[in-house]
Amino acid sequence: MSEVAVQMEHVYKKFRKGEVYNSLRDLLPALTGKMFRQQELQASDKREFWALQDLSFEVRRGESFGIIGHNGAGKSTALKILSRIMKPTKGSMVINGRLSALIEVTAGFHHDLTGRENIFLNGTILGMTKREIESKLDQIIAFSGIEEFIDTPVKRYSSGMYARLGFSVAAHVDPEVLIVDEVLSVGDYVFQNKCVQRMKEVLASGTTVLFVSHNLKTVADFCKRCLLLERGRVVMIGPSHEVIPAYVTRALPAKGRAAHATQASI
Repeated sequence: MSEVAVQMEHVYKKFRKGEVYNSLRDLLPALTGKMFRQQELQASDKREFWALQDLSFEVRRGESFGIIGHNGAGKSTALKILSRIMKPTKGSMVINGRLSALIEVTAGFHHDLTGRENIFLNGTILGMTKREIESKLDQIIAFSGIEEFIDTPVKRYSSGMYARLGFSVAAHVDPEVLIVDEVLSVGDYVFQNKCVQRMKEVLASGTTVLFVSHNLKTVADFCKRCLLLERGRVVMIGPSHEVIPAYVTRALPAKGRAAHATQASI
């Protein structure tokens, strides 16, 4: 069995900000071009932009690996490609093991169904069998802390209750590879602590975790290594205690960097 759980090799992802055609004369060639040829990897169209450029990294089995960077750096795009929500424009990836993603924890919910019914719906979408869901149903409900309302349609839930149930389902999938994107801040303070404790249990079980968060302390606590992205490109990969300070320094204005450097030298 390979010791590498997740690998991305030279991955690119291009998006188009919008397509506007002012005449049939412009529209027909555009449609024909899409049907019969691939767009070349070039920035000739100002409406196109690269969300990811030449992204390469690997995560070993059982490792917790962080991905950090400012908003728009490409973090969520990378995770959505890994979870197969999106396809890369170019490049390849390998995932060895059953994968689950805590990206949008309530994405598979139906507003008119009850909390209990949505557990089965969402669990199935996340790859659980009916037997698995039934065996964990009581744990999921208890973890969510909304037992009293579990047979109420979720359209009557508060946003906090909605998020708590979504996280509870996703946190009990027991995958071999888990992708986590800014979901440990759902619910109130008590529930957030439960989420953090659950993540520690997942890590202790040997699950490989890819973790994205703007909470750098949480990244440092959970991840020994991390990757810094900036405008879709890899800036640095290495130990978290080296990458996180580098990110903070780059994020400071020029005057702030000079002051930070002066303080560090004192």
